[in-house]
Amino acid sequence: MSQSSHPNPSSRPPRQPRKGLTSTGVRKAASKSDRSRAREFAVQALYQVLVGKNDVAAVDAFTRDLAGFSKADAVHFDALLHGCAAQADSLNTLIEPLLDRGLREISPIEHAVMWIGAYELQHCLDVPWRVVINECVELAKEFGGTDGHKYVNGVLNALARQQRAAEVAADQGARPKA
Repeated sequence: MSQSSHPNPSSRPPRQPRKGLTSTGVRKAASKSDRSRAREFAVQALYQVLVGKNDVAAVDAFTRDLAGFSKADAVHFDALLHGCAAQADSLNTLIEPLLDRGLREISPIEHAVMWIGAYELQHCLDVPWRVVINECVELAKEFGGTDGHKYVNGVLNALARQQRAAEVAADQGARPKA
């Protein structure tokens, strides 16, 4: 019987890192789509709008000058930044009933990410609901607090069931609820 170099031969080999992800599970820059990059710039811009109360046009101009913006989908960025800013009140109205605390108690990053998710669920029907949620969870992982992505996931899952009931039901093999 040969002796293994592993202390417990029946244990599984060490887990191999997933390609395209950083050590924290966030996608590496090289594996991101133009739209993913647009969302990243949009969350940063919306943070400036939420926290700094900065003018949207000034934030837009500033963001477009940042390194790497040329790799982003500028049209999608424009839709997200200006759409979320213009519809902030209606997006908050959609999100607030799904929260377990007041909107003012939500991190501005998670708030901006939920705006993006709510906006895309309503207006970007070419983006599947699962992609919207996944992209927002990735944003929350990259820019938000430790477990903020879990909160964003829960809120946007509930919102997707409201905003895209038929799509969610079809995707899950069930009939939409009336």
